[in-house]
Amino acid sequence: MKLPTERDLIAVAGIAASGLALISMLSARSARVRPTRSHLLAPGRSRSSNAATAKTARELNRAAGTLAASVLADSSVEHYRGSFKNKAMYTPLAVSALTLATSIHGTADTRPLAHKARDAAYLLAAATGLVGSGFHLYNVGKRVGGFSWQNLFYGAPIGAPMAILLSGLLGFCSERVREARRTRPRIFGLPAGRMIATVAGAGLLGTTGEAGLLHFRGAYHNPFMLLPVTLPPIGAALLLSAAGGDSGRTHRFARWWMRVLTAMGVAGVGFHAYGVSRNMGGWRNWSQNILNGPPIPAPPSFAGLALAGLAALRLMRAHPDA
Repeated sequence: MKLPTERDLIAVAGIAASGLALISMLSARSARVRPTRSHLLAPGRSRSSNAATAKTARELNRAAGTLAASVLADSSVEHYRGSFKNKAMYTPLAVSALTLATSIHGTADTRPLAHKARDAAYLLAAATGLVGSGFHLYNVGKRVGGFSWQNLFYGAPIGAPMAILLSGLLGFCSERVREARRTRPRIFGLPAGRMIATVAGAGLLGTTGEAGLLHFRGAYHNPFMLLPVTLPPIGAALLLSAAGGDSGRTHRFARWWMRVLTAMGVAGVGFHAYGVSRNMGGWRNWSQNILNGPPIPAPPSFAGLALAGLAALRLMRAHPDA
């Protein structure tokens, strides 16, 4: 296997560092600008309304950042295993690092104002996810046998790029909620809470499909491998039900279930780390086993989507018509 050269690794690190530096400068600049009362209180909105939507936006920034961090770590390992054969394989590393920095900036920003740089970064992440899905589909399809089970198991994971797409979508939605000019937040004219719940629910179903495929490859040898293919679909159904249900409901059970999924995503890191340790040599042979064992950074994707679902449910609770 041809490993990436030191020059290649320095290049991708430089790209990621440049993105982090850019966001840091933007963050410092926004911190120096003290918003006036006219900026804080948009027409038709009260101070409490601004605070509620800004809080929800920050929660969505946090969810987008969790997904971006998962993509950054996972794509680093998987594309390193692929020897960065295609130079485009550096792209998700740089974009996810930029998206993560953007989400940190948004989480720290308490102002009820959208940020153009954050919008641009989130849209770039969404576009990267779409293009990456095309690359992964092409990788599987060009193999001998085409779209067979063997190639789906061992080719480029088709669902993986969708994580950075979802990160970008959730981040973009966070900016629309933050800049809402009315007491009923809207995204493209649709109720914001319901739209975010739909996106998070669909994301949970897609992530479940990816986990189900890889856990099927692992023959479900550990009963806990059933959790990522049974609990998230229930959460998705609860979110989609909330999105299409009557306004004014508290969705208490759905909120509780999102917390369960968040815990499952965090616990999954430990289970995957244990799976790595069971390979020959254990952690003493970590450089080989991390590449061949279960992907340690993958489970937090469930946590990121569950956090987005929680934010959507809280928004619908604060604004019944959202």
